[in-house]
Amino acid sequence: MAALSSTYKITNKPHRISDRSRSFASLIALLVLCATTLARADGAKQESSLDLAAMRRIVAGASTTAPPWAGPRSGPTGVMGKTVAVVAEDLRNGGILGVAQGVSEAARILHWNLKLFDAGGTPAGRGKAVISALAAHPAGMILIGSDAGEMSAYLTPVAARNIPVVGWHVGPRAGPMTGSPVAINISTDPLEVARITAMAAIVDSGGRAGVVIFTDSNFRIAMAKAKAMAEIIRACKGCTLLEVRDVPISKCRKLMPGITSELLARYGHRWTYALAINDIYFDYAVPELTKAGRSPGSLKLLSAGDGSAAAFLRIQAGLFQIGTVAEPLNLHGWQLVDELNRLLAHRSSDGHVVLVHLVTPKNIVHDGGLRLRFDPDNGYREIYRRIWGVK
Repeated sequence: MAALSSTYKITNKPHRISDRSRSFASLIALLVLCATTLARADGAKQESSLDLAAMRRIVAGASTTAPPWAGPRSGPTGVMGKTVAVVAEDLRNGGILGVAQGVSEAARILHWNLKLFDAGGTPAGRGKAVISALAAHPAGMILIGSDAGEMSAYLTPVAARNIPVVGWHVGPRAGPMTGSPVAINISTDPLEVARITAMAAIVDSGGRAGVVIFTDSNFRIAMAKAKAMAEIIRACKGCTLLEVRDVPISKCRKLMPGITSELLARYGHRWTYALAINDIYFDYAVPELTKAGRSPGSLKLLSAGDGSAAAFLRIQAGLFQIGTVAEPLNLHGWQLVDELNRLLAHRSSDGHVVLVHLVTPKNIVHDGGLRLRFDPDNGYREIYRRIWGVK
């Protein structure tokens, strides 16, 4: 199959004063350059937007260890003892579970009474979870992993009761949200996550990657990330975008083995890189790759998000996966608690967005990697405790 046309489409749908600081400043400048160039380019014009050397610098910057704290250092004192509802899209997802654990860790500091509701990854489950959450009469709500747009009808009664809501991965952009009951979306910048993931594949391949991208059309953030990855791959003259495949995250266990076998049969050794919006796709693809006799060096996996324990194990073992743009899940849980605390104290959101971090075989022993997660060594727990006035 030839590379897809410049029109974005989905096929076969079944569904970081120091050198380190200067390094991060350089990274930011490069990312701004990347974003600006891509925004101005379209179609074939993107081919000249970034050369391989520029991509290599961006990827190296995103792989820097011990990224420094650049978030808030002041804010309202902790509002203690509140009942807070946590609605999780699907606790089988390692990213969502990791954030929920971070929320729990931070909430204990404020003596919050957390009520956890698992939507199970289905529309009916989302509705039931919100109804149950409202029955708990919460002072605030934390939404983890569910699309705020898809949840709008369910969240209307929440807004009617003036219950403040903060979310993680609930929209296509990080930061404050408008026109939504959700005040802020905690996330790394999903488009930069996606672009760096795609650049990492191009850099690793020397500009010769044959790529399949996995996404989930149930989530706007997933589609935005897939589109950004596709644009970067298309802009690489020597690369081929073989296919963008829509597979619901909730059905990965069932669908990915067969889809992996199908793609191997269709593309053979032309398929050299798989990019996904979440590590979970690879949990079920790797066994099929092994069965088919593909060597880890012949087909490499990179994920634009999550940073699951399974992904860390695969990277450590050299088992197909060579990178994950791992989000600081535990830190994001603390961010959610801080942002909700600001709302409960009738203060505005801080809106801090953590820089993108690419976990690779070279840096995986740092920043929590030996514990199978990205947990930046920047003292964020102590900083938040000081903000909240808790020893």
